[in-house]
Amino acid sequence: MFTGLVEEIGKLENKISEGLGYRLIISASKVLDDLEIGSSISVNGTCLTVVKLEKNTFSVEAIEETLKKTNLGELKTGGKVNLERSLKVDARLGGHFVLGHVDTTGEILDVKELSNSHFVKISFPEKFRQYLIYVGSVAIDGVSMTVAELSGNTFSVGVIPHTWEETIFSTRKEGDMVNLEFDVLGKYVERIMNEKD
Repeated sequence: MFTGLVEEIGKLENKISEGLGYRLIISASKVLDDLEIGSSISVNGTCLTVVKLEKNTFSVEAIEETLKKTNLGELKTGGKVNLERSLKVDARLGGHFVLGHVDTTGEILDVKELSNSHFVKISFPEKFRQYLIYVGSVAIDGVSMTVAELSGNTFSVGVIPHTWEETIFSTRKEGDMVNLEFDVLGKYVERIMNEKD
């Protein structure tokens, strides 16, 4: 489990084909402190398992099923990724509960620079509409965000300067695909309500 508060921006050093998946070798510094083989780590909001550790890098595997739902297959060597280690039991929960189980990808439709922030508009598949509410939570590439506008199959978020600078939001542009994870509480409520019918 994660909070959606990105700890560090990592760099994809290598992307190696493994069957229909990839081994991703990522350089980092901060998140390596207590990482171990078998640790869970969020890479652009996708929960992956560390399979190898070296001095300045860690390796994870993205299998075919993961690539179907995420933007990890589109990553290019040298590209940047959001990184977050799994939540510690004694840590403050500053974002929202993020599982790292990406639901789908969305497309950035617009990035507007405002006086002291950025406003990002994203489209998503209509079938996920019931999981978004105005001022509700959504994870975008693993970043916990609040829905500022919602219309049809698009939503917008306001990005404060700190988040803009400390995540890969600053590299995003119109047409980019982002990983989306909708709030797990909404999914459980839907399940409970459907079972009452």
